[in-house]
Amino acid sequence: MDIIQSIKAIKENAQITVDNDDINQIIWHDDNPTNITNEEILAKQVELQTAYDAKEYQRDRKEEYPSIADQLDDIYHNGIDAWKATIKVTKDKYPK
Repeated sequence: MDIIQSIKAIKENAQITVDNDDINQIIWHDDNPTNITNEEILAKQVELQTAYDAKEYQRDRKEEYPSIADQLDDIYHNGIDAWKATIKVTKDKYPK
């Protein structure tokens, strides 16, 4: 996660620019009214990255699931149990 995303996660309406995603190159256009420290920004960056990494299985599954139209067609032609079996293959491949 970049510095701007981390700051915006702390203060949604922060007015900032950052040169080269460098924590020491933050320009506060709103005078940092909440006095966000570099340590808070870096901690938020770690928190956001951890949350992103924890959901990798969701992104992987999304890429492999059939389209919704194909899933509905599968249910119509083969029933819910067959559809569940199809989906389970991807869920098993990318567990939580």
